[in-house]
Amino acid sequence: MLNLLHLDSSAGSVERSRSRAIGRTFSEAWLKAAVGNTVTHRDLHRDPLPHLADDSLHWPPRLRHAEAAPPADAEALQASLIAELLAADVLLVGAPLYNYSLPSSLKAWIDNIHVPGVTAPFDGDTQPLAGRPAVIVTSRGASYDAGSPTEGWDHEVPALRLVLGTALGMEITVIETNLTLAGDVPALAPQLPRSEAELAAAHAEAAAQAARLGAPRPA
Repeated sequence: MLNLLHLDSSAGSVERSRSRAIGRTFSEAWLKAAVGNTVTHRDLHRDPLPHLADDSLHWPPRLRHAEAAPPADAEALQASLIAELLAADVLLVGAPLYNYSLPSSLKAWIDNIHVPGVTAPFDGDTQPLAGRPAVIVTSRGASYDAGSPTEGWDHEVPALRLVLGTALGMEITVIETNLTLAGDVPALAPQLPRSEAELAAAHAEAAAQAARLGAPRPA
């Protein structure tokens, strides 16, 4: 039995949000991959996390300054979010690109679970999630192709690779779909065929990755 932690952060509905729709395809395929597979779903937009209540929560108690006294409820919430992540065999992150970066709801989750000395190395080799798969489903209104004027404007996926991959040591897979606004913005309309093709490919990849990652592990 394997557990998937599925995070959604889009402000849109599943009918309009590609990251939500592709994430649902992944979750459904995950449950079909093996009897007993489970999904823990956290909707960071509809049930938002508070921002860190105190800067000392960036650190474990042993590394906090002498006067640190974070609120007990904030400390307990952070501990529960880290425990929820550690209990997952695979992490699925629905990550639409907002203003060239992460949705604030997703950033609040990152701020809670990225704790040097607990989930990331600092004063020791602390990477309890090392080698665990993390699948990022990113949806972008436009395109940010290499060689284009907007190359490098996506500051979301690189940040998630840095935190989840480099710092936490997770194995990152990115499923992307671009030009999500091609059906709504006249200037992007000529690229609608690419938009639709990428959406179909993303759904297919999500189903395939879920079937692979959710399959029974060798004893």
